[in-house]
Amino acid sequence: MNILITGGTGFIGSNLARLLVQNTNYQIICLDNNITGSKENISGLSNYKNFKYIEEDICNKINIDVDLIFNLACPASPPKYQEHSFKTLDTCYLGLKNLLDLAKSKKARIFHASTSEIYGDPLEHPQKETYYGNTNIFGPRSCYDEGKRIAETLIYEYMNKLNVDARIGRIFNTYGPYMDKKDGRVISNFINQALNNEDITIYGKGDQTRSFCYIEDLINIISLIAFKKELIDKPLNIGNNREFSIMDIAKIIYKKINPKSKIIHKQMPINDPKIRQPDLSSVKKIFGWEPKIQLEKGIDITIDYFRNKSKSI
Repeated sequence: MNILITGGTGFIGSNLARLLVQNTNYQIICLDNNITGSKENISGLSNYKNFKYIEEDICNKINIDVDLIFNLACPASPPKYQEHSFKTLDTCYLGLKNLLDLAKSKKARIFHASTSEIYGDPLEHPQKETYYGNTNIFGPRSCYDEGKRIAETLIYEYMNKLNVDARIGRIFNTYGPYMDKKDGRVISNFINQALNNEDITIYGKGDQTRSFCYIEDLINIISLIAFKKELIDKPLNIGNNREFSIMDIAKIIYKKINPKSKIIHKQMPINDPKIRQPDLSSVKKIFGWEPKIQLEKGIDITIDYFRNKSKSI
C-alpha cells in the first residue's frame, strides 16, 4: 500500500510517519514544503527502505501513485498561520482540492486533519460534531478557522458529488515530542519557558480551558479512522476530553521543572476561545476508542524531549 503523508515533516505528520513506517507492507511517502515543518523531524526515517521524502507544496498539482492520503498540511500554530495567512488559506482550499483530485484519479482514500478551531469560541459545551460553531470571519484567526471550515465544505462536495472516500478528524489540542518549541502553543511554550528560567506567560487570567491529547493517542485514532474499510460519512472529534484550565497546566509544568518560575499575565488575544472540550461519543461508539495517556505522563515525556533537544544543540 502506498501512503502519502502531506505535512509530513510537521509535528503530527512526522509522528504518524514513525508509526506507519514500521509496517513493511506500507510504502510511506512524506511530502512537505517545510514552511512550518522541519526535515529534522524525520531524521532517521531515511534509513527505512519503505520511506521516501519529497519536498513539495500541495498547492501545486501532484501526481503520485497512492492508495491512502493523510492530509496534515497546514500551519497550525497561531503565530505561524497569522504570519503565513495567505498560504494558510491557499493550503486549506487549493492544496486540499489538489489532494482530493488526486484521491479521485487514483481511487484512493483520504483522511483530512480538521480542527476544533472550526467551533470558534463555542457557545456549546462540550462540543459535539453537530455544533455549527461561533467563529469570526473577519479577524486575525480567521485565515485558519475559516480555511478549515471551507475545507470541510469542499470535502462534503467531493464525497457527495464525486464519490471520493474522505474522512475528517477534528483535532483538539495535541502535544508531545517533535513539537516546534516556538510554535506558540500552550504546553510547548510553558515547558521551554521553564527550562530556560523564563517567566511563564499566560494570556488573560488563565481560567480559559483546553483539553490536551498526547500525540501517541492522536495518531492511533487517526490511523483507525483512515484504515477503516467502511465509509464514515461525517466529521469526527478526536482528542482527549479531560478539561484543564491554562493556569492548571502552568502550575503542573513549573512545579516539574522550575518552581522558581514566575507566572505573568498578558492581554488575551482576539477571539481566543474561553472553553474547549470535545464530545468523543462518536469515536467511542464507532471504534470503542478512548485516549490512554494521562496528562502528567505525557507532559513528563514532552519535558524530556525538549530537555534532551536543548542539550543536543
